[in-house]
Amino acid sequence: MASHIILPPDDDDEQQRREDEENDGGGSGGDGQQQQAGGNDAKAALPFSAMCVRISRDSYPNLRALRNASHASLTDAAYVKISEGDFGYVLDDVPHLADYLPDVPTYPNPLQDHPAYSTVKQYFVNEDDTVPQKVVVQKNSRRGVHFRRAGPRQRVNFESDEVKACIVSCGGLCPGLNTVIRELVCGLAHMYNVNNIFGIQNGYKGFYSSNYVAITPKTVNDIHKRGGTVLGTSRGGHDTKKIVDNIQDRGINQVYIIGGDGTQKGAYEIYKEIRKRGLKVAVAGIPKTIDNDIAIIDKSFGFDSAVEEAQRAINSAHVEACSAENGIGLVKLMGRYSGFIAMYATLASRDVDCCLIPESPFYMDGEGGLLQYVERRLKENKHMVIVVAEGAGQDIIAKSIPASDQQDASGNKLLLDIGLWLTHKIKDHFKSKKMEMTIKYIDPTYMIRAIPSNAADNVYCTLLAHSAIHGAMAGYSFTVGMVNGRHAYIPFYRVTSTRNKVKITDRMWARLLSSTNQPSFLSQKDIDEAREADRLANKPPLPSVANHNVAKAFDQSASTSSNGEI
Repeated sequence: MASHIILPPDDDDEQQRREDEENDGGGSGGDGQQQQAGGNDAKAALPFSAMCVRISRDSYPNLRALRNASHASLTDAAYVKISEGDFGYVLDDVPHLADYLPDVPTYPNPLQDHPAYSTVKQYFVNEDDTVPQKVVVQKNSRRGVHFRRAGPRQRVNFESDEVKACIVSCGGLCPGLNTVIRELVCGLAHMYNVNNIFGIQNGYKGFYSSNYVAITPKTVNDIHKRGGTVLGTSRGGHDTKKIVDNIQDRGINQVYIIGGDGTQKGAYEIYKEIRKRGLKVAVAGIPKTIDNDIAIIDKSFGFDSAVEEAQRAINSAHVEACSAENGIGLVKLMGRYSGFIAMYATLASRDVDCCLIPESPFYMDGEGGLLQYVERRLKENKHMVIVVAEGAGQDIIAKSIPASDQQDASGNKLLLDIGLWLTHKIKDHFKSKKMEMTIKYIDPTYMIRAIPSNAADNVYCTLLAHSAIHGAMAGYSFTVGMVNGRHAYIPFYRVTSTRNKVKITDRMWARLLSSTNQPSFLSQKDIDEAREADRLANKPPLPSVANHNVAKAFDQSASTSSNGEI
């Protein structure tokens, strides 16, 4: 149940209110009656499922500032569900149909009669099961923030015959998209006997610009063996009103949305509009990003496949470099804001001499610069391999090439080609030194995006899809993901408010530096700024309904990241 926190007025506000009442006749008769009526209207404006709580300023010192914070954070208060327990336990819960449809019926879960589950020791997830965001704790640590555990519930809010589900994929391609689509269709049909399943073509705009396509387990039987998405995809095209109009007109009551942080923001807006209209519709988000930059979750599906495929590009670069005098193999990998693919591919390869990512600044010229390191490495080994994430060094390029303010349909700034720029800079440097060298530039971006998922990702996609189905059938709206090895339902606002990045102050980045033997390129000022950026980036947004204890739990959860240090 959502909580509306009503803050008591400041002393100055209270004195002013009393003076106004005295000037208006003490609040009785005439205007006083209108004020009372206005107060009743204000109460009626609150969602009828809301629980209004009056609290003291002393107990909740941080809420006064929150009330004066941005309008957006306060309007989201109706969709945030925070529960507290003993020893600093905080449940950051996901919304449910019963939050705004208190009389929504429940039904026995059909899985209890499913032959495949007859040998399972415990069919259903306990309603009190939660997953901690932070698992590394000290003796006196608070229990911290938890999320609702994913899995089948004993009671569901949809009968199989009434379900009309739709599936949409948005944004760029990623290994595993077809596997998720397949398992959503097969899971709905085989576990919950759902017959009405539709595909939305070409992303969000397909809701209102294309016909829905009926899909069955037979039509998706072998799509997991292919890359891409059989439903098609696109960036942008999100029009909340048009999308929800079509969902309402077509009688859709379960919406499965596959996409990155921008897509999940769109899913959140769709849910809010659905709730505003009082529709019995569950919205389930399956986070997808090849860059692995979705917050909270351990990793996104397709990431392992992408790292594995990146190995082939690095191996090719290594062969080219070894086969030429003073040969350099330069590989550009995905990573607009986060360099996880570059970092993990480098660690797995052991053939890389230098890895450059957006989170770690570097410089080209002078003592300890990249060009000096390349020159020294060639003199020592006669060859080298450089891996660079696409978002690295954008500030350096902008000094020599005018930066463009253009954006793609998703609102992402178009990046300058760091790989091509580095290639020319390295060539010019050695030409000025009159030193022979050969450089081969490899950009495998679209080759990596287009491959089918590997075995590990196929299993992960299956678990994500099944968890999403169980949650939607139980009436929840959420983003699903693995948190510390357990699948959980995460509020939309938690995965869209920040971005997961490589922490260059953690041991994983230190392992990479020791593997490549590259300089860190960092000054003490850079390190201090990186630590502060990590702290701020990992600090989750404080819900408007948060009290002092909740705020402490959220701060504690920021001290580590579930997909950071290992």
